[in-house]
Amino acid sequence: MRNSPGCSTINVRVITNAKKKEIVKNGTDLKVKLTSLPIEGRANDELIKLLAGYFHIRKSEIQIVKGEKNKTKVVALPLDISVVMTFPDNG
Repeated sequence: MRNSPGCSTINVRVITNAKKKEIVKNGTDLKVKLTSLPIEGRANDELIKLLAGYFHIRKSEIQIVKGEKNKTKVVALPLDISVVMTFPDNG
């Protein structure tokens, strides 16, 4: 995870085709379970929508920096890392 004032990047491990949506903190990383399949960017869209709701920010403020076609991604958020780490698991 990298960060700068007011902005941070976080490593996200994505699990697709799960029975339910879930975000679990794993140290300083996130493990995110998605119900969609990784076809035509559907899982990435669901990831961004889920993270936007979880962190209470706009979808347009979230960017997948690395790993668009991988299960391990680096995601940029417009939040300070200390704020990101205070959010509870939503499992």
